[in-house]
Amino acid sequence: MDVTTWYLEQTSRSDLLTAKPPAIEVDIVRAEVVSPEFSRFLNTAVGGDWHWTERLPWTWQQWADWLERGVETWVAYHRGTPAGYVELMPDDDAAVEITCFGLLPWAIGKGLGGHLLETGTARAWDLAERQLDREPTRRVWLHTCSLDSPVALANYRARGFRIYDSRLNVPGDEHEGPAPGPWPGAGPRLRRTPGASPDAG
Repeated sequence: MDVTTWYLEQTSRSDLLTAKPPAIEVDIVRAEVVSPEFSRFLNTAVGGDWHWTERLPWTWQQWADWLERGVETWVAYHRGTPAGYVELMPDDDAAVEITCFGLLPWAIGKGLGGHLLETGTARAWDLAERQLDREPTRRVWLHTCSLDSPVALANYRARGFRIYDSRLNVPGDEHEGPAPGPWPGAGPRLRRTPGASPDAG
């Protein structure tokens, strides 16, 4: 199966477009303690359905080394429960890459994606206010591919990101078979609305 990868960017803070408020109450908080365990949980819980497999073999130390490079993780919570996250990686030349972004399965369809992306992108633009050794951000960029959520590309563009390149079958983006899911046996039949009884639906 051919996989298309799109590269998108903003080159000015004014590029960022406002999203509608989410349909659920949400708090977006920075995870300020380096925690490989928590970051691995977020990566598998959000990316398991979208072929995010690159980091699955990482050791605890590899996760720690990654996070200690200045990575920021901003997590959306609803009623104390993680709903999604944005991971920001400072690059050279005053750029910030959004390396991961997405929602846990239960949070999809509640209008949260646009709001979380807007907030995460805003935090990329003001990252130098928290990391004082960095120059002010001049560019925010990311990439997505045709294996990601079918609404991912539209969400990025709706927040003001512009496509500056696209490529077919980028090495590392070729995946055969079904997505691995967050763990064996997880799937839509197990996803329930928070607060619902185990027998609901």
